[in-house]
Amino acid sequence: MDSPNEKNETKEYVKGSVEDVSDESSMGPRVQSLHRQLKNRHIAMISIGGVIGTGLFLGTANALRHGGPVGLLLGYGIMGSIIFCMMITLGEMVSFLPIPGGHIKLAERFVDPALSFATGWNYWYNWLVTGPGELSAASVIISYWDKTTNPSVWIVVCAIVVITINMLGAGAYGEAEFVFASIKVLTITGLIILGIVLDLGGGPNHDRIGFRYWKNPGPFTAYDGIAGSKGHFLGWWAVLTQAAFSFLGTEIVAIAAGEAKNPRRNVPKAIRRVYVRILLFYVGGTTVIGLLVPSNEPRLNLSGGKGTAAASPFVIAIQNAGIKALPSIINACLLTSAWSAASSDLYTSSRSLYGLAIAGNAPKVFLRTTRRGLPWVSIVFCSLFILLGFMGTKSGSGEVFEWLSTMTSISGLWTWFGIALTYIQFHKGMKAQGIDRRTLPYWTRLQPFAAWYTLVGCLIIGLFGGYAVFLKGNWNTATFVTTYLPFIGFPVMYIGARLYHRVGPVAPIDMDFKSDIAEIEADIVDDPPPKNKMEAFWAWLM
Repeated sequence: MDSPNEKNETKEYVKGSVEDVSDESSMGPRVQSLHRQLKNRHIAMISIGGVIGTGLFLGTANALRHGGPVGLLLGYGIMGSIIFCMMITLGEMVSFLPIPGGHIKLAERFVDPALSFATGWNYWYNWLVTGPGELSAASVIISYWDKTTNPSVWIVVCAIVVITINMLGAGAYGEAEFVFASIKVLTITGLIILGIVLDLGGGPNHDRIGFRYWKNPGPFTAYDGIAGSKGHFLGWWAVLTQAAFSFLGTEIVAIAAGEAKNPRRNVPKAIRRVYVRILLFYVGGTTVIGLLVPSNEPRLNLSGGKGTAAASPFVIAIQNAGIKALPSIINACLLTSAWSAASSDLYTSSRSLYGLAIAGNAPKVFLRTTRRGLPWVSIVFCSLFILLGFMGTKSGSGEVFEWLSTMTSISGLWTWFGIALTYIQFHKGMKAQGIDRRTLPYWTRLQPFAAWYTLVGCLIIGLFGGYAVFLKGNWNTATFVTTYLPFIGFPVMYIGARLYHRVGPVAPIDMDFKSDIAEIEADIVDDPPPKNKMEAFWAWLM
């Protein structure tokens, strides 16, 4: 064991400088490892795909209705700043230690087993329930064209494709996500450009909109008819909570890092560009939406809606402009988005279960992999929960599934809270052991302030996420339970695991910054230099 003097010296991690201590150390018995099959372009597109989803295409409808154009922009902008801070917080840890289980395993390593238990099962549940919901949404989107076939048939078809992609391994998942994410990027980019053209009067009706809807019905909306600044504030807060739900999934890159090639090069590259994607797709997209559609537009009301492209603010703007062909095209893109999300949900839930097993918080049977490093037991087990997707095909049961989906959104906020808390301890450990953060594969000057901003922001948004039920005449028991049960559930799981393990938090001076380093460094290879300008552009883009 190092002496205190040695631990307080400034240290740098140089390739080959740290011994391999991954056999029977504190990390536990050696297990069959996942294989690194995800390429640079896969990681880049997975990080993009986690940002773009149905929340941007459809979720912005209710957000605009509740907050108005300025409230919409401010809500997504502020939530985007929290997500950016969360990603640079996660990126510093995952770039240094891209291990299977991602932030779930890191929570055990730098905080305590109880946080790993609570974070892991919370995260697993989050993606386990979201996946069937996406498949159910995909079947309803298909009903936009096919109104005769039972939606259950399409759920089965979509499920077979999703399970097949995941059973073919991380490489196949990466290729599928590359294609799906590319479609989403092209779609949202095209919609933003089209929105600017329509706003300037370039549509078939040549109506120059400008900032018309910022003046009438106004920049903000009075939430639930509450007049004045109070109503405007509540409307903005409703946008903030909706924006939080739309950003769920941005942290998937942490789980994928355990199967990424050259993770210390590719993960930091993806993290550094997160702010560009947030600004371009969400801030840019919500700005255009606020210009094109008035907040009092009746078609923006998603409650009881079918979830097709007809409810999207982009489609409403296109229809208002007199363009008839695009709604079906956008609906097809929404289908690929739901399909992509379902594939990612199964991938993430299976790897989360694998990470829980590594940390000793799930049965060891879930550690079983094929020779190609595929955690097949975890995938098969998580695939069984796809049957929940059939709940959405029966009247009445769809409401039950909507409650479960609300609970997953709150679970997502707890995930980001756990990531921030893990980093705060990680940062303390680095400082206590005299490790220079500037020698890490990725670091920023914003820490630890970014982590604290994420932690406090997620806690406040989660705490007041169900505020609407406390307004006079708005009490809804189901909404209250589905919002605050997972909010209370996370600390209950943590306290229960703490009492069970009877292990306190890891002291900063005792944190393990050595295990797995040698194996990670052994996987580092130099990328071949680009042969021409096209390859150089592709390397810069990806």
